[in-house]
Amino acid sequence: MMRTASIRLELSAAQADALARLRASYADACNRLVPIVREYRLWNRVGLHQRTYTMLREATPLGSQMCCNAIFSVCKAYKAQKELGRIRKDAPVPGIRFDRASVHFDKRTYSLKGETVSLYTLDGRIEVPMRLGEHQRRILESGKPKEAELVFRKGKWFLNLVVESGDVEPVASGPVMGVDVGENNLAATSTGKVFGGEHLRDRRDRYLALRRRLQSNGSQSARQKLRQVSGKEARHVKHINHETSKAIVQAAIQAGVAKITMEDLTHIWERIKAGKRMRGRLHRWAWRQLQTFVEYKAKVAGIAVEYVSPAYTSQTCSCCGGLGKRSKHRFECPHCGLRAHSDCNASRNLARIGEIAVSPRAAVNTPDVGSVDMGNHVCASQ
Repeated sequence: MMRTASIRLELSAAQADALARLRASYADACNRLVPIVREYRLWNRVGLHQRTYTMLREATPLGSQMCCNAIFSVCKAYKAQKELGRIRKDAPVPGIRFDRASVHFDKRTYSLKGETVSLYTLDGRIEVPMRLGEHQRRILESGKPKEAELVFRKGKWFLNLVVESGDVEPVASGPVMGVDVGENNLAATSTGKVFGGEHLRDRRDRYLALRRRLQSNGSQSARQKLRQVSGKEARHVKHINHETSKAIVQAAIQAGVAKITMEDLTHIWERIKAGKRMRGRLHRWAWRQLQTFVEYKAKVAGIAVEYVSPAYTSQTCSCCGGLGKRSKHRFECPHCGLRAHSDCNASRNLARIGEIAVSPRAAVNTPDVGSVDMGNHVCASQ
């Protein structure tokens, strides 16, 4: 299992200048590789190394291993673009600028010495003290340091260090907890906990209105402000998702949960038929990020995570299995009389499916009203 510790570096003025010059040279080397990648459609690391290594050594002040790292960074960036579908066979390869790129370090270009790190620079190695908090220390002690990225952010230098640790012993047995994610409510668990999303949705609507005003302005200062606003919004959403996922996993640990079941929402955009306004809201819904955060935090705690089909989980009664009526946050079953929060009802259905599912991505059958036996599940009206 891989975890990343973001460690702030305590640099002197001379050390900061050395890292700034290294970063500039590294970005220059990456930018020199882009035209070759575009011309030959080549982002294979071995192939690009054979074609460009000598050129980089002659044209840049970087050492041999740092040239290899620059090739790695460019290949990684273009592979990510390909995975996102931004590189098409019938279109030219898009260009990428590395002016603010991070510097990739491997075991040959950095080493840890207690609470200091030795880093490669153009003028030789420098030893830099690290500012370690409890979280960073816990990650560093959990396994073996691997690769790292040197990042310059808001006037400060950070080393994002990847640590490989062994898998945590999985929880042997315990109940299953369902987690239903949504837009109005960020998440609801089968234990009855609901994480409201009204504040986040209001903030995102405000950001949307501001972006529209800036886009209609079109000036250079408006475009600069637009980049700032977009970055601020993304960081705020990420912070909220981290807090929510942490609370969900903590609740699972306290309940002795062995498995968390969530909806497989892959290709949800293609399945939803809605107007332009609703599609815009759903496009800004960061459900996948929240699920990813829950998944890796649960893995650290030894809790398994399983994704199942969301079919009928919002319409099925978690008590009797019949089809009920959902109106916004309220679910009512005309068969057994259950009244519950609609998201909590859906999360209980996910927990039930997780108990009987034999494999990830398990299919959900359409419920047969009046014939589904829910076993020992308790109907708790809310």
